[in-house]
Amino acid sequence: MIANDGLLRVFWPNGLSGTMTPGVMVGWRNSETDIFIVTILEEAEVRNVETALRMGSLYRNSPHPIRQIFQTCARDSMHVLGTVNYPNSAVEFKTSMLRAFTFSNVAPPQIYCPPSTGFSVQIITFDSPNPMKMQYMSLEPISLALMDKLPDGEPTTLALGHLDMDEEKERLRIAKLVEKLRLHTVIRHPPSRKEKALLIILNQINCSFELAKLLQRNTPLIGSRRKRSRSVSERVVESAQSLYSYAALVIWNLFLTYVYPIIRKAFLLGLITHRILAEIVLRILEFRPPRRFPSPDLDPNPPTAESHGSASYALKDLSAAFQQIHIRLQQFSYYPIQYMLLRRRQQNWSSIPTSHADYIRFYNSLWLVANDVIIGIALGSYIIESHQNTAAFLGTSLNQYTISGLERMITWLMGWPAGLKLNGELADFLGALSLWVIECWNQIITTLVTPYLPTIVYFIGFSSFAGASMPIAILSDLLSLLTLHIYCFYIASARIFNWQLTIIYSLFQLFRGKKRNVLRHRIDSCDYDLDQLLLGTILFTLLFFLLPTVVVFYLTFAFARVSIIVLKALLDTFLACLNHFPLFALMLRVKDPKRLPGGVHFTLYQDPFSTRNQCSSSVADSNTVDSEFAHLPSRNVSYVNLSATPLSLYQIFAQYSHIASRIRKHYLSPQVVFRLVTGRFVPPLGRGEMYGLQYSMLPRNRVSVGEVWRGLVDGGSDSSNAYGKSGRRR
Repeated sequence: MIANDGLLRVFWPNGLSGTMTPGVMVGWRNSETDIFIVTILEEAEVRNVETALRMGSLYRNSPHPIRQIFQTCARDSMHVLGTVNYPNSAVEFKTSMLRAFTFSNVAPPQIYCPPSTGFSVQIITFDSPNPMKMQYMSLEPISLALMDKLPDGEPTTLALGHLDMDEEKERLRIAKLVEKLRLHTVIRHPPSRKEKALLIILNQINCSFELAKLLQRNTPLIGSRRKRSRSVSERVVESAQSLYSYAALVIWNLFLTYVYPIIRKAFLLGLITHRILAEIVLRILEFRPPRRFPSPDLDPNPPTAESHGSASYALKDLSAAFQQIHIRLQQFSYYPIQYMLLRRRQQNWSSIPTSHADYIRFYNSLWLVANDVIIGIALGSYIIESHQNTAAFLGTSLNQYTISGLERMITWLMGWPAGLKLNGELADFLGALSLWVIECWNQIITTLVTPYLPTIVYFIGFSSFAGASMPIAILSDLLSLLTLHIYCFYIASARIFNWQLTIIYSLFQLFRGKKRNVLRHRIDSCDYDLDQLLLGTILFTLLFFLLPTVVVFYLTFAFARVSIIVLKALLDTFLACLNHFPLFALMLRVKDPKRLPGGVHFTLYQDPFSTRNQCSSSVADSNTVDSEFAHLPSRNVSYVNLSATPLSLYQIFAQYSHIASRIRKHYLSPQVVFRLVTGRFVPPLGRGEMYGLQYSMLPRNRVSVGEVWRGLVDGGSDSSNAYGKSGRRR
């Protein structure tokens, strides 16, 4: 007997339980008391199985190098771990040769382990993931976004926006606090070898299905068997089948020799031509002219000379339509690389989950593009058929909300709005100036836009055949252009209001005998003359009593501007759903959650052999266990089930919660509220921040045309490896 007060841990696949046939257990021996069962070879002898494992007979016809999967499982070879349902085996307990028993009426197995050995048995059952269905277990949740790290030595400030930099700083701060918290724990103990082996055990679980299938397929090779000679009828059938196969093989060889190379070269030339044209258009959309020019939809933090030299904003930063074209071309340029990455999966063991996330991202992108085109065709057909009515509706709405409605609102403000008595002269001046600008803008719209509105609507409908996202992006750009006068009203009123507040604040400091020191950025004492105090009092009184009139006009235009920003945010949200919605991931979450692992969890369930009577009756019915084992006293056995935790809905929509957090930090921050109250410019969320969600599945650095060509010609191994090292997340 082995006198050792330890824990005997046995990993057992659920698919091996329930059989009554004697067999030999084959698997990994992680340690003397840590056993992992891969499969059971039924009706086999222990000596023959050991010989077959040493000779490699059980690994024949392996689709890939067997050493690769051994390296993944961190073991050099497989071992015979014991017997199953052998009643007359050696009575002595050995950890190197276990005795297990399975029953038809209970799922978990039973391990022969007398109490005198001093071992506690823990049987961990699990469902073997099917790698053919891309199932696997993982401690870390699968990443649906392309989360590549930055290369060493590159400054983070050049790759991330200002919100990304704040989030990165917060993440690093929390990581430092967690590290300090670990240093102040009361009880610290180094992790044991079994605790460190969890990752290796998960790799073994992922490889168990494919290895078991290989071993079961080679089970007939154990021992020698004589083959009977074929009959005359069997040989006639084989000759007929061979003639048919030979004819099919000749036709297939002719196709591969003369037709397939032409089709392949034509396809590669078409693909490379498309990639070259896409690269030209992408360079045009990404070109940054040296001169800066303002736009209502620009990033609030423009690029500095240190980060981007003298470059300003590119076309894709100024227009939602150009941004959408840029996204689609980026996706089409990335598809060959993704396809080559998926082709690499067929050249490797399916148990090694290195390309599952690429598979989900690739088909999710294809699915979204297909849905976008289908919805766009239906929407475009409707718009083209009714473009006259649609143009009339848009013209009426445009005139009602941006011209006539705004004129009525300003005319109302020129009186006493809601009984509020304003300064009549200032209200008449601001109102007349605004009405004059609106009238000029109405003439421009009537002359340049309204006559061509049906043609514009027809063009929008025609662009829908490229996807429903294109008319939405064009509508967003038209909304920015057709409301340019409201943006100008907001900028002018905000500037006037801010100037007035600044002057009133300076005059208030004058009453207190203070003034602002612009050199030291502080408030200092100052002695003013009587004339200065009198003039300051007059100016303060005038500006203070004119302030309500300016505030009313400012709030009106600010509300109109905020309404336009909200409407554009809704359009951008629709674009995000069409470009990035995790539709394929949701389908996998419902159909097969094991393909979206989010971690693992252990469940302790009741021992089915807790009572001696139940165990004895089960053993007596089975007729496979010896009487000595059946009358053993109850042992210290625990049954634990290891299962995968599927990716939660919150983790699937993590990117949407991330962009919602960005919007909240931008528009609901105290700084923005202070800007709005003091009349400073409140910029919209930049396109680089809004479209960061849609670029999360695309790399930051595109692969060159030459690398794509070499990858397609050579099979995609070199370019895929190089791309995986250089690609970075947007």
